[in-house]
Amino acid sequence: MFIIFDTETTGLPKKWNAPITDTDNWPRCVQIAWQLHDEYGKLIEHQDFLIKPEGFNIPYDAEQIHGISTQLAEVKGERLELVLNLFNEALKKATHIVGQNVGFDVNILGCEFHRTEIQTNLTQAPVLDTCTETTATLCEIPGGRGGKFKLPTLTELHQHLFNTPFAEAHNATADVEATTRCFLELIRLKLYTKEQLNVELNYFENYKTHNPETIKVIGLKHVNLKSESKKLKEKSERKTYHTSTSEENSTALENAKFSHLHCHSQFSILQSTSNIGNLVNTAIKFNMPAVAMTDTGNMMGAFNFVKEGIAHHNKVVAHNEHVELAKQAKQKIDNGEEPVLEIKKGKDTFKIDLEFAEKELQTPFKPIVGCEFNVCEDHLDRTHKDNGYQIVFLAKNKNGYHNLAKMSSISHTKGFYYVPRIDKNIIEQYKDDVIVLSGNLYGEIPNKILNVGETQAEEALLWWKEQFGNDFYLEIMRHDQENENHVNNVLIDFSKKHNVKLIASNNTFYTKEEEAEAHDILLCVKDGEKIATPKGKGRGYRYGLPNNEYYFKSQEQMKNLFNDIPESICNIQEIVDKIEVYTLARDVLLPKFDIPQQFINPEDEIDGGVRGENAYLRHLTFEGAKKRYGEELDKDTYERLDFELSVIEKTGYPGYFLIVWDFILEARNMGVSVGPGRGSAAGSAVAYCLWITNIDPIKYDLLFERFLNPDRVSLPDIDIDFDDEGRQRVIDFVIEKYGASQVAQIITYGSMAAKSSIRDTARVLDLPLNEADRIAKLIPGIKLQHVFGEDEKSKGKIKGLKAEELENVEELRRIAKGNDLEGQTIKQARNLEGSLRNTGIHACGVIITPEKITNLIPVATAKDSDMYVTQFDNNVVESAGLLKMDFLGLKTLTLIKDTVKIVKAKHNIDLVPDEFPLDDKKTYELFQRGETIGVFQYESPGMQKHMKSLKPTEFADLIAMNALYRPGPMEYIPSFIDRKHGREEITYDLEDMEEYLKETYGITVYQEQVMLLSQKLANFTKGEADMLRKAMGKKIFALLEKLKPKFIEGGKSNNHPESVLEKIWKDWEAFAAYAFNKSHSTCYAYIAYQTAYLKAHYPAEYMASVLSNNMNDIKQVTFFMEECKRADIPVLGPDVNESYYKFAVNNEGAIRFGMGAIKGVGAAAVEAIINERKKNGHYTSIFDLTKRVDLRACNKKAFDGLVLAGGLDSFSNAHRAQYYSQDEKGVTFIEKAIRFGNKYQENKNSAQVSLFGEASEIQFPEPEIPEAKKWGMMEELSKEKELVGIYISGHPLDDFKTEIKYFCNAEVAVFQNQAQLLNRDVSIGGIITGVEHRIAKNGKGWASFTFEDYSGSYDFRIFGEEYLRFKHFLVPNSFLYIKIFGKKGWNDDVRLSFTNMELLQDVLESYSKKLTINIQINDINKLNIQKINKLLTSYKGQKVLTFVVYDTEEKLKLTMPSRKIKVAISNEFLNELEQQHINFKLN
Repeated sequence: MFIIFDTETTGLPKKWNAPITDTDNWPRCVQIAWQLHDEYGKLIEHQDFLIKPEGFNIPYDAEQIHGISTQLAEVKGERLELVLNLFNEALKKATHIVGQNVGFDVNILGCEFHRTEIQTNLTQAPVLDTCTETTATLCEIPGGRGGKFKLPTLTELHQHLFNTPFAEAHNATADVEATTRCFLELIRLKLYTKEQLNVELNYFENYKTHNPETIKVIGLKHVNLKSESKKLKEKSERKTYHTSTSEENSTALENAKFSHLHCHSQFSILQSTSNIGNLVNTAIKFNMPAVAMTDTGNMMGAFNFVKEGIAHHNKVVAHNEHVELAKQAKQKIDNGEEPVLEIKKGKDTFKIDLEFAEKELQTPFKPIVGCEFNVCEDHLDRTHKDNGYQIVFLAKNKNGYHNLAKMSSISHTKGFYYVPRIDKNIIEQYKDDVIVLSGNLYGEIPNKILNVGETQAEEALLWWKEQFGNDFYLEIMRHDQENENHVNNVLIDFSKKHNVKLIASNNTFYTKEEEAEAHDILLCVKDGEKIATPKGKGRGYRYGLPNNEYYFKSQEQMKNLFNDIPESICNIQEIVDKIEVYTLARDVLLPKFDIPQQFINPEDEIDGGVRGENAYLRHLTFEGAKKRYGEELDKDTYERLDFELSVIEKTGYPGYFLIVWDFILEARNMGVSVGPGRGSAAGSAVAYCLWITNIDPIKYDLLFERFLNPDRVSLPDIDIDFDDEGRQRVIDFVIEKYGASQVAQIITYGSMAAKSSIRDTARVLDLPLNEADRIAKLIPGIKLQHVFGEDEKSKGKIKGLKAEELENVEELRRIAKGNDLEGQTIKQARNLEGSLRNTGIHACGVIITPEKITNLIPVATAKDSDMYVTQFDNNVVESAGLLKMDFLGLKTLTLIKDTVKIVKAKHNIDLVPDEFPLDDKKTYELFQRGETIGVFQYESPGMQKHMKSLKPTEFADLIAMNALYRPGPMEYIPSFIDRKHGREEITYDLEDMEEYLKETYGITVYQEQVMLLSQKLANFTKGEADMLRKAMGKKIFALLEKLKPKFIEGGKSNNHPESVLEKIWKDWEAFAAYAFNKSHSTCYAYIAYQTAYLKAHYPAEYMASVLSNNMNDIKQVTFFMEECKRADIPVLGPDVNESYYKFAVNNEGAIRFGMGAIKGVGAAAVEAIINERKKNGHYTSIFDLTKRVDLRACNKKAFDGLVLAGGLDSFSNAHRAQYYSQDEKGVTFIEKAIRFGNKYQENKNSAQVSLFGEASEIQFPEPEIPEAKKWGMMEELSKEKELVGIYISGHPLDDFKTEIKYFCNAEVAVFQNQAQLLNRDVSIGGIITGVEHRIAKNGKGWASFTFEDYSGSYDFRIFGEEYLRFKHFLVPNSFLYIKIFGKKGWNDDVRLSFTNMELLQDVLESYSKKLTINIQINDINKLNIQKINKLLTSYKGQKVLTFVVYDTEEKLKLTMPSRKIKVAISNEFLNELEQQHINFKLN
């Protein structure tokens, strides 16, 4: 017999895999129905019961699904024990339990049996489910997991089997009837096995005899539970709560100030379109006394939010103070007394404006920092998904903020599982000075009202009230939603019953009502959905807010919404009054640096001073100075160091220098390369004496005050370059020294730029990809807000565009005016632009703190790092009081280090880059020839051209060119070069300027020159000179206006003409736009010089390092291999007997390909090969290799990579094809060789020692090397490319160099920028490396093919007539000559038209018309004529031959066509001409 049953419940379990003994987890049963059928489907019994809810109620959401209300179950229900006993009786008669997704129902009833302690065999009985992979395959509904079919719902299965829908789901009686019908039909269709049914073989025949036709409906009567519940509700409707609308209440509501306390910003990533400015400014516009920012799970925006809020708060406080003072002054005047009209405020005098007496006092403004946390059961539990409840927390004061920051940090660093989470234990720990609001519908209390039960919701309320007392508030919202109204009614009752105050909120996600659609699009971007997908739960639906009410409403709107509950508005001021205004900005906190005992000053303990650190820094500086400058320091050097140390002492940052000195010293001790300095820090002589930098600032006139202004206290900023391989080791040292809890990396925020917002919006709105792409390409590199902006800044941005870009802007504006999909896309993209899209990690910033970082700011984690990551970004961390260091990884330092290693290994020479002479002739000759490919900072074509013109002869030239070669100053380069070579006169506006401009030939190149000249010409202090530099560099016009009169007056006092001073100032203002600092330029010129020195003296070793450091970028490897070819440095393929992991140089001076560049080989395999080779010499054969190398590290994949990339070509007894020759069993030779090695090593390791004490070695015969035909060149090269990314042993086009040289007018690379191809005929030659022939929707054929030449590859598409004409050419590995014309497309882009295709092999014959041989008159002799004649007669043909005889001295040329001889032009003939050094030209 079969018992088919179904239950309806109070909801769903939290954990689906929890045991049935977990009574808190499994929901309650509110209805059960069952049918008992005999083995042939005859109905024996049917029952249906509602169950009385004892100790629980039926939640709202469950009632919406099945229609059973608590009232209905109480009136019509039976006691649970009675129902369970009746079910048990029926169960005893059954052999199988049956149901749709019956496992859930078994657990529900199993838990109910456990609760009531009634014995049952329910969980032991055999189960037959109608929802299985079998029924999924039967129904074939797409959309299942892992590409399978979806498991069918009962409705879907019923529809499939009976071709009629099953209407009333979620009524246990109806569900059982439908399930029974489906189940009995599935037996009839033999979709259960006899083993599953535990029946005899003839059962199915008998079953069909009993049921010859499709199973019919039994026809039971079902009660409409929803309508029954509705009738009862109408009788005892819970009244909506109304307070008395007395005059007193109306007045209170009218006078109350509303503030939004539940607002999301863009830092609720991809969930809100409001930025911080929107929130603060809209709250101020609506005259609200406060606004709270409560982002989900993070506090990333807290600093800027508080900063903006406080800026307005301070403005209001100052305004109100002015009003009060003005009123007092006016009162005194009215009383005939003397008013106070000026007040001293610090150094400034504040004048009182009497007009302020008439002005209104403004509402002080409070920014409230909050966070919407996900509160789960156990934040450490990752065994199941528990996103928790969303609860709003607000900080009352600075201590409350720190508690929120700690909770936010824990939610990310320990609690993150799908979302950042905390639990109630964490809340108990950090609850001080925190206010809690119950949250939205996903909050614990509202969620339990809807999904679990009001009893449990009430229990939750009591916990929150117990923890937070009067700082806990119930949050009610009105977004015109039925479920929300239900929750509000229950919350109002709870509020009265438990004396917990209500507050009104709106849970805002966007600022204006019209932004609702943009917000909906943003949610679609987050979930990868389309806007057309309906909102809802489950497959085929998407998440979205139910309506457009979630915007930042005004005070009046909120008061109108809650006018029947005035206290929910009035209570908000109580919360605002509890909030203290505080700032998050603070001075930088330096970690405590441990100094030696003899430097410790007891006074520091008393007043927190840093006398000891100053003394230790002075000691280290002068000890270092002795090594840098000699035992006896001259007066100038001593004064410079003393001045710098005095500034460091005054600013109070000696600890900063000591920290940097400490980890740089450790880096050098660990063998990590450290750069010579970077940026303005190179101007510090103290840094130079501490070996923080390696450039002498005194020698190169670098200024300390460019780095640390003596007139103002600010933290210095030292950025340090380490070799990119050693950088992490230095960070690890810092973590070890200061503790992992005190070191963090810095977060970065990835925002939606203009083009990305267009593309994202287009995808959501389903705008075709090509249309989206077209719109995105119209955007001219500025923000959409500037494209459509009417403000002065936007107009300025538009004015600076090129003519073509202005046309694009007009087109964008035209499209945006339309109401079509394109216009909508642009309109909505404007709202989304700037939205936070993701987070990342700052490339080099590292934070070091004096205590646990979580005591100071909130942190998170990142998937690419084990370290903490700050929630505040780089623009904020220092203002928030954190010490930021930039640990930069510079690839060039690794490159220098690698070259030094190769030189040591090959020549046994110890190179010390810092000791390279700066006057090396060979190095400057390399610069003069412009052979600077691979030389740091000097490798661009433009720089190479200028180097050839400049012909640098000293280090100062390199420094200047490094500063000049950037937008702006580039226009001075020709003048700079001409002045150096005496072709242009060197002039100075004033003679006094020569001292500082002489080195740059009278041209102002560096910021330092402006600083020094302002001091010399106009008596600026060092601090003022730095202010001038900063004002110019950052275009602070107000500061420039302030400094200009000082400069003019100071210059006049030194007897300089005012007109000349005006001209100098004007020049400087123009110069400011691009001014570069000499300190940085000097440091990087120094590194560049080191790389050039290595390239000049050790070219092969240097280029090997360059290739190694670009191993992961195949385009760069190809580029640098070309440079090696130009320099006549052979680059050989990989070889197990010569290669290392990186590129290396062999004994013949050739570069060997690194084995690490081969896909699939891996570092462990390379290490095993090299270690064994070093120990026991070169490998002699594949067998010798497999016998000796560790085969655990070097697996089959590694061997495949080595063979196909040519790494085993040095074994002359086998070529590549032989390794893949298969025997009769299909085993390849390479597999046999590996097995042979394995067997040999196993026996060697287990060999027993013989009686005579000698290790016995069993000799295995080596497998026979099979015969195989050699692979063709194309096959060999294509496998090389597959494994390495480039062709190594040759290029497929090497045989067609002549065709490409003479008959192609472009490279494939030009197609990357198709705008330049408009109205141009292009001829290209190359190879097809991939092709796909396809059929379009209209039935026409087309193809996409990848075409490649020496410059790279491009994916072409060919359609229509052109495809039909040329499709026979489109075959992989075909060498083709293609002619293409670029014509204007329908949307103003370039459309490629294929005008001709032919085989590249035929081109020389088809297109060569004439051969011209050029002969110098002095080379005409009998021997040469015989040689040429012999060659020409060997290649007779039909092509015209011409001789050109020329005399270079007399500048004469004679052209003589050959009448008798005509030639056959072929590659062989042309190669012969080249080999015999006969100059020719092909036409």
